[in-house]
Amino acid sequence: MPREFSSLELRVREWISFDKKLFFVALCIISFLLLYVQQSFIIGEIAAFQFLEGPEALVFKIISGFKYLAIPIVYGIKFTVVGFILWVGCFLWGYRVEYNKCWQIAMIAEVIFFVPVLLKIFWFMFVSTDPNYFEYQAFYPFSLMNFYHYADVADSKIYPNQALNLFEIGYWIVLAYGVDFAARKKKSIANSIVATSYIPLFLFWLWFYISVYG
Repeated sequence: MPREFSSLELRVREWISFDKKLFFVALCIISFLLLYVQQSFIIGEIAAFQFLEGPEALVFKIISGFKYLAIPIVYGIKFTVVGFILWVGCFLWGYRVEYNKCWQIAMIAEVIFFVPVLLKIFWFMFVSTDPNYFEYQAFYPFSLMNFYHYADVADSKIYPNQALNLFEIGYWIVLAYGVDFAARKKKSIANSIVATSYIPLFLFWLWFYISVYG
């Protein structure tokens, strides 16, 4: 039998009792705005892009446009995959959690990744105000990339070094809390579900990425 909700969990349940479709739309809108700020006030101010003309300027605008269009698609794919991984993990551990709840857990946990984007915007707008494009692309707050100079890291290893960061660990924690909240059983089992389902596949994906692009 599922355990009873604690007083804190009841309060959290009230906080997240919103329309999940509207929440998805809100995520996309916030991502649009953050991307717009980066494209307009950081990338657009980099010297290499300020003097683009003709076909080069058109290509730059087309690529930028695709980035905006890709946001809901990327989110939809990510939440579907992560939700499925959590759903399978719950099933293998004997927890019956509906797939749509696992999808919602992945969606809500995504909010944590707005923090590094905001930090990156702050860094390049107010601290390192004259970056080159490669420096900007390689930077990720509180990640392994902070221990290296971007020029010393192979292209195939920049993304994995960015992906291994404190916010990713926070994401794992939020996923575990989400599973615990949905299953309402032992918190230790919720931790184990994430530790034996999402985390190994995430690390496998990084290994696969390095193997393919290395």
